Amino acid sequence: MPATIHLHPTAPLAERVLLPGDPGRALLLAQSLLSAPQMFNHNRGLWGYTGTAPDGEPLTIQSTGMGGPSAAIVIAELAELGARSLLRVGTCGALAGSLALGELLVASEAICDDGTSRALGAGDRALASPELLAELARAADGIVHRGVVASTDLFYDEREDRERRWLEAGAVAVEMETATLFALAARRRLQAGSILIVSDLLRPARERIGQAALEDAEHRLGEIAARALAGRAPAPAQAVGQRSARAAGAGSSRSSAD
Repeated sequence: MPATIHLHPTAPLAERVLLPGDPGRALLLAQSLLSAPQMFNHNRGLWGYTGTAPDGEPLTIQSTGMGGPSAAIVIAELAELGARSLLRVGTCGALAGSLALGELLVASEAICDDGTSRALGAGDRALASPELLAELARAADGIVHRGVVASTDLFYDEREDRERRWLEAGAVAVEMETATLFALAARRRLQAGSILIVSDLLRPARERIGQAALEDAEHRLGEIAARALAGRAPAPAQAVGQRSARAAGAGSSRSSAD
């Protein structure tokens, strides 16, 4: 029986993992950040890659898909395989007028307005790991925002009062996966953080970032995230690699679960 059902590792797993939602962002970050990247997973279209980061240590970049339920599966299976420091590198919609398209936001905590984090036992809010928050602040060197995000299950949400409620609760942006990451990390005693590109302005009218500006922001996002994870001591590569290799060998002959 494979160690994991949905992730079928074909390369070693690093203890340090970047978590984009978008598989295309996983590829872009692997190409820009990793030396000699190898595909870690391609099952279910959740592309992942492992290679050597700029600090000379192993780094895995694994996409989570969209929303809390998909992210929870990926994060739980990464934890089973040996991941210990997890950093979401995603996008968000700005609620606060102080945020501009293409800027970066570090989430200090997430308002749990989603079902997955609540199912994981979270209360009204889930918190980032203080150690990773400090590392993100050091890596960003003052060029990013920091604030509370709201995590929700719906991208297309027609509730008229939702943005007002989030703003009144202190949120500066909204997204879909950070509360799940923070809640699951707390349960499994993992280090977790989240740094997000402002891809949409939601107030007073919706505005979407252009593709060129998004790609530029993705490169800046990756560079800061890699610096934040630099120096977080990995376990011996052989031990983590053996766990992933066993999962890959067992999982290659089994179809993925529904």
